[in-house]
Amino acid sequence: MRHTRLVPVLAALCASLLLGSCSRSKYKAATYPMGERVQVGNIIYTVFETQWLTQIGEGLSARVPQNRYFLVRLSAANASNGDLMVPNMTIEDDNGNDYTELTNGEGVPQWLGFLRQVKPAEAAQGNVVFDAPPRHYKLKIVDENEERFSFVDIPLTFNAEMPEPMAPGSDKK
Repeated sequence: MRHTRLVPVLAALCASLLLGSCSRSKYKAATYPMGERVQVGNIIYTVFETQWLTQIGEGLSARVPQNRYFLVRLSAANASNGDLMVPNMTIEDDNGNDYTELTNGEGVPQWLGFLRQVKPAEAAQGNVVFDAPPRHYKLKIVDENEERFSFVDIPLTFNAEMPEPMAPGSDKK
């Protein structure tokens, strides 16, 4: 008699476990092109441009990276009604290698900083910096709770200005 009462309870428990596991679908992060506004949680990110540097600073005080300095200029706007911290970022190449944002931005122009608290309806703007080899990357951006994320596709460009070719025998002006 005792076992007959236990069967409906066990059946209900099993059903709730099965339904709970079905409702938790695997989170699929979206990838957006550079320049597009991307909202992840209460943070609206916009990646404007990138820059590769072989060093930061000049002379004896120049900082030299292990690979290259990769600067990503972006904006992170707070769409919530309270202060929030903009989490740190990583970049990922096509082979799955990832590189974390550097904690030291000394000498980086318009460095966004490593700890970024943003007030409601305001934005943090500037450069984040990585030490990475020149490749095609996706910037991983996350929400304020670091639970949801998206990617921003960043093509490999060096943004170098090419000098005008000169005709042989012409004078330099």
